[in-house]
Amino acid sequence: MRESAFAKANISKWEEFERLIGSKKKKDPDELAELFIHLTDDLAYAKTHYPKSDITHYLNNLSTKVHASIYRNKRQTQNRFVRFWKYELPRIFYVHRKQFAYAFVVFFLSCLIGAFSAANDDTFVRLIMGDAYVDMTLNNIERGNPMGVYGSMARVDMFFAITFNNVRVSFLAFAAGILLSVGTGLLLFQNGVMLGSFQYFFYAKGLLLTSVLSIWIHGTIEIISIVMAGGAGMIMGNSLLFPGTYPRMLSLQKGALTGAKVILGLIPLFIIAGFLESFVTRLTHWPDAVKAMIILGSLAFMIYYIIIYPRRLNHNGTFSED
Repeated sequence: MRESAFAKANISKWEEFERLIGSKKKKDPDELAELFIHLTDDLAYAKTHYPKSDITHYLNNLSTKVHASIYRNKRQTQNRFVRFWKYELPRIFYVHRKQFAYAFVVFFLSCLIGAFSAANDDTFVRLIMGDAYVDMTLNNIERGNPMGVYGSMARVDMFFAITFNNVRVSFLAFAAGILLSVGTGLLLFQNGVMLGSFQYFFYAKGLLLTSVLSIWIHGTIEIISIVMAGGAGMIMGNSLLFPGTYPRMLSLQKGALTGAKVILGLIPLFIIAGFLESFVTRLTHWPDAVKAMIILGSLAFMIYYIIIYPRRLNHNGTFSED
């Protein structure tokens, strides 16, 4: 990018930084820290492309002012852990909502493809799920316990195995984003086709409601979290594809850090999903109303925390969109 174009694209932002630094009002140290990150990114770009420019000198001085202001106003009592869950993670969900929406669309369409394929090919479910799993499920259906697979393993062992596997899948969905987001898309496609064919299998046996009221006790949080992990992978992949005004490697570093924060934030959700699958889903004798309440409560929480709450924070001016 030419120096004049770089300056024109960012001058209003720099002037806003100067106005904030020059204001006599009490400054939010977290807002200042955010400004400092933006400035250092711009400064790194300027040093790379215009090392002897007046713009580089200007940004260096402005960054110094912001840095000094941060340490004059540093908040010692802020709980970093609480702030991550209360503000930082929801901000990522809001700012990068398009990438998470893309991940959802890919996964949802994949589910439809899986269900359609299973409906038109009797061998498709066995191809996707494996003969052993299908035969075991058919035996459970004949014995009157179609969800018996969830009671076939010790609770604690199952909890650790399921949780570890879910975290592994989420990390793979994120890491695959380095392949220009294509790797993440393929992994989401694979999991979506599997889920779609799996649900159609029970539908064909007249057990759709039974399967939904069991599988989605844990699957609501688990599946949505996997989709969010796919969104994290797309954040990283898109940062490499579309670096904007940043050097490509710097943009990739920023995208990878943002995606990694999402994966970190999903770990407690996978722990909850693992607990539900290991200790609750197997309780097939529970009333359908109780199962439905767990599913709807999980869905309401995920929608609120991922979509509604971040929008409210943005509307209240808690953070601004990049």
